[in-house]
Amino acid sequence: MSTVAPLLGGALPLSDAPDPVTWAMWLFALAFAIGVVGIVLPVLPGLLLCTATVLVWAIDTGGTRAWMTFGVAVLVYLCGVALQVLVPGRRMRRDGVATSTLLLAAVAGIVGFFVVPVVGLPLFFVGGIMLVELARYRELSKAWDATRAALRGVVHSMGIELLTAAAIGFVWVAGIASHMA
Repeated sequence: MSTVAPLLGGALPLSDAPDPVTWAMWLFALAFAIGVVGIVLPVLPGLLLCTATVLVWAIDTGGTRAWMTFGVAVLVYLCGVALQVLVPGRRMRRDGVATSTLLLAAVAGIVGFFVVPVVGLPLFFVGGIMLVELARYRELSKAWDATRAALRGVVHSMGIELLTAAAIGFVWVAGIASHMA
């Protein structure tokens, strides 16, 4: 933004138009926040949206630092996805929860999201796990134990995903700061 000659010791802007960089940064921050919400409410691919936000920022900003920031964000994303699959998956297998149980419960959760807005997804997901495990074990106590193990795995996975999003956010903020320096 250009300015007119200093008046009373300060410069006056020629235009009152908002700085487009500021608006772009707010839009990027909003997209990142929507990604984090997508982690907690699994309607959107939250972690992927957070990483895509850094990509769009790198495209918009340009330069080596922006692209290096995106590269580090992608590495953090890949590590987070690997941990998200390996850690809870190993625990659930150890506790006897089948992968097919989680897939069927996810389908039930998606159906529940449309049948009962807001609470349908978690309600049908848990109910789906319980029903599948009850059909599998034919004993309520074993089915409930498997349901609890699956829910612990889902919570661990979500926690790993949130920590990964925080790490990507940290990398992005560091990239913004280095780019502005």
